[in-house]
Amino acid sequence: MGTVHPPSPVLLILAAFSRYPEAIEWARQKAITAWGSVALESPLFEFRETTYYEPTMGPDLLKKFFAFAELMDPGRLADIKLQTGGWELEYAGLGRHPEPRPLNLDPGYIALGKLVLASTKDFAHRIYLSRGIYAEVTLCYRHGGWEALPWTFADYRRPDYHRFFTECREYLHRQLKETNRL
Repeated sequence: MGTVHPPSPVLLILAAFSRYPEAIEWARQKAITAWGSVALESPLFEFRETTYYEPTMGPDLLKKFFAFAELMDPGRLADIKLQTGGWELEYAGLGRHPEPRPLNLDPGYIALGKLVLASTKDFAHRIYLSRGIYAEVTLCYRHGGWEALPWTFADYRRPDYHRFFTECREYLHRQLKETNRL
């Protein structure tokens, strides 16, 4: 048996999407209160790859990514997914918008070699974490760029997303180097 080592810290990211910019900002503030300052923030992207969410979220969805300054243990991902699920319900309960799900929050993390997303849904390519939460490797970082996998969501294949994820990876690399964890 090999020697057991603690995992390298990772960069927590949060994808927030809604048709309401104020809902995304609400999520940003909740996340800052819970996890500390935002190190990197993406532009506001139009979410146009699928109409899957329209029945519960409405049309003209927007998506924004936040990466948090403090690196984390990847073992926290299940708890974070449960936390963000609670935030979605809390925001819907405010009754500010007519849609049943006006805000969708997808946490994950970036490690040097991959982007991982949490999910409440099992599938062949997902690994169970705990408390009803699964994880999937959504993108791999190889040969200087992000590579999609057969199950990668269509929007996560976008070059503009990849540019932001590369900025996140570079930030992570600097943090690991500065703290001698590389």
